[in-house]
Amino acid sequence: MIKDKKYFQISTAIDYPSGRPHAGHMYEKVCADVLARWKRLQGFNVHFSTGTDCHGLKLQRAAEKAGKSPEQFVKETTEIFKELCRIFNISYDDFIMTTEPRHEKTVVNILKELEKKDYIYKGEYEGLYCVDCETFYTEKDLVDGKCPFHPNKEIENFKEETYFFRLSKFQDRLIKSIKDKGLIWPKKKENEILNRLKEPLKDLSISRTNVKWGISLPFDKNKTVAVWNDALVNYLSTVDYPNKKFKDFWPAVHLIGSDIVWHHTVIWYSMLLGIGVSLPKVVVHGFVNVDGEKLSKSKGLKVDPLELAKKYPIDSIRYFLIRNIIFGSDGDFSEKTLVERHNSELADKLGNLVSRVSALVEKYGCEKTKNSLVKKLKLKQIESEMQNFEVDKALNNIFAFIDNANEYVQNKKPWETHDKKVFYELLDSIKIIAILLWPFIPETCEKIAKHFGFKIKYADIDKSLEYKNIKKAEILFKKIEDKKSEEKLNKPKETKEIIGIKNMATIKYDDFAKLELKVGTIKKAEDVPGADKLLKLTVDTGEERIILAGIKQHYKKEELKGKQIIVICNLEPRIMKGIESQGMLLAAINENHSKVILLSPEKKAENGWKVS
Repeated sequence: MIKDKKYFQISTAIDYPSGRPHAGHMYEKVCADVLARWKRLQGFNVHFSTGTDCHGLKLQRAAEKAGKSPEQFVKETTEIFKELCRIFNISYDDFIMTTEPRHEKTVVNILKELEKKDYIYKGEYEGLYCVDCETFYTEKDLVDGKCPFHPNKEIENFKEETYFFRLSKFQDRLIKSIKDKGLIWPKKKENEILNRLKEPLKDLSISRTNVKWGISLPFDKNKTVAVWNDALVNYLSTVDYPNKKFKDFWPAVHLIGSDIVWHHTVIWYSMLLGIGVSLPKVVVHGFVNVDGEKLSKSKGLKVDPLELAKKYPIDSIRYFLIRNIIFGSDGDFSEKTLVERHNSELADKLGNLVSRVSALVEKYGCEKTKNSLVKKLKLKQIESEMQNFEVDKALNNIFAFIDNANEYVQNKKPWETHDKKVFYELLDSIKIIAILLWPFIPETCEKIAKHFGFKIKYADIDKSLEYKNIKKAEILFKKIEDKKSEEKLNKPKETKEIIGIKNMATIKYDDFAKLELKVGTIKKAEDVPGADKLLKLTVDTGEERIILAGIKQHYKKEELKGKQIIVICNLEPRIMKGIESQGMLLAAINENHSKVILLSPEKKAENGWKVS
């Protein structure tokens, strides 16, 4: 994020409204909303935009199939995406459609400027085209002759007169800008783009002759603008480029999915360099998978956010998405885990804290005092994590403070002592928790604030407020009944387990193939308070993660630093001692667990290398 600036612009990718929204749309919008709300909380003037990408061959064909005009088709399907935003409490400031006159005006002006600077020329193009991606690919880009992102769709061969953008002119400037300014997050995505930029860039076809549904090319009305050279411009249209609003808010932060990084960096950055505009930050989230596999209609692997919202509280879904998925990596969606986190964390931890404390204060009152409990809050770390887009880690640390508050209740036993100062400390801690959690679960936090009589203001975290006429709070999260699944009914007999070391029953090969094993290097090893067997390890697997391992009796902390290990990276996170463990180490263990030897690659390997 941009420091010391009163304005902050963040955008999601604009969605292609050819069908219903899926889990990826939901996740991206929730993540962007969390970041936007956090900046507003800190006093920034925020411009948060989302919208729909309404042109192109795919939509032209979808409209024809539905027996509707493209205008009518995109207007109707866009309403579904607006409904998604409304239901999931997405606080956007602008919802833009690329059919709007303001957008067409910006696209035309930018293309005229690029042509004037001789970055556009006429020629002929023949290539392999994926209609779903609206992208040309080379033979080398394809996987088994298919699009890498749409393997069930046929690649089409296009040949036509076209206009080219001199993408090749920007290669050196792109590499230097990306390296010098750290424009792409996380680092692994930056490295992927830089590796691809080692190959010479080819000029880009930016017009279409056989696609009528689009913006007319300003210097050739017989052609329309290629969809990516149209869609990407929305980020400038939404802040009224090149006028005052643009000057206030730009450069933006673009939050996007893994499959469109090339378009948002190489193509978009080159266009911006061509018109002399500063380059935005591109933040990349991972794919949302189901049971370890990518979403796929053909396999029946899909998550409909609008149907999901009918079954579970919206704040519970928002919480689950951020808490359960390491931001910047692929993550797994599971209704079972959603229910578990709702019940054990939102209901038992947060909900129970608010209910117990409010009931006790109603009965015994409270007395203003200095809040000693707040020393447990890692506020600077939370701020740093939000600044660095580590939203899942920030949420984990906020919930660690909720654990601290619940432990404080148990240790102090105020229902016996009737200590009014302890009640005040707990009330004040609930205030802090509600303020910090507001970007993540806004509806719940606004209920808490209203009930206890404070406002969601970041500046009030450090203020001692008065709490009067406190009544017992209503139940924030009712428990969700989890029906016994076939998996539970057929659960194998439990074996002896050591905390931090996992035992596994017999599995099928297909189950094993779902495991994502990577090489990692231990950067730091620390004790875990109150744990005899656990060590807290900071491990670099191409991205930094925290792993708790039951190896304290087998390894000294100093001998672990710098050691390369094998890590299961896509294991569902597990809470131990109030800390979330984001993976598991592979180790050789003897029968009675008296010896544990960590598995390492035979030779030095790069962090993030896959093990197969």
